[in-house]
Amino acid sequence: MDNLNSRLIDPATRRAAFEETVRLYGPRLYRHIRSMVLSHDDTDDVLQDTFMKAWAALDQFKGEAKVSTWLYRIATNESLSFLARQRSSVALDDTDVERTLQSDPYFDGDELQLKLQTAIAALPEKQRLVFNMKYYEQMKYEDMSEILGTSVGALKASYHIAVKKIESFFKEEN
Repeated sequence: MDNLNSRLIDPATRRAAFEETVRLYGPRLYRHIRSMVLSHDDTDDVLQDTFMKAWAALDQFKGEAKVSTWLYRIATNESLSFLARQRSSVALDDTDVERTLQSDPYFDGDELQLKLQTAIAALPEKQRLVFNMKYYEQMKYEDMSEILGTSVGALKASYHIAVKKIESFFKEEN
């Protein structure tokens, strides 16, 4: 067990260790959540919910998993819950995705990046999640497997299918 894990478990050092955890993993988790959630403000909300849930669950954290794996799992679940709530209230189409990204002051991509994000947003949630974790975060399939509770083989298949769908999207656009 690494030092951060043991400090998170120890009630005497928990608060300081959690503050360090937020500083250390906040930017990475933001990028992870942002790859699923379109707007900056919604991403900030989901990130805050992730850390609140992690803090509330520290008593159950035994330090057997890596802190990063545990946090990514919480962030992923919070993101998927947010998307389910959003989907039940509003259905987004490609135009909505582009408009949302273009109006976001934190999106600094060019036309090609906008098209890629639109193609990614059109993927089913699981494929989008796997694609973003592999392509943008360059996460190993083994780590993704721990976070998502899915076999490495299924993750490789999801990534492959996602890539093929994105390629088809670009072929149709041309």
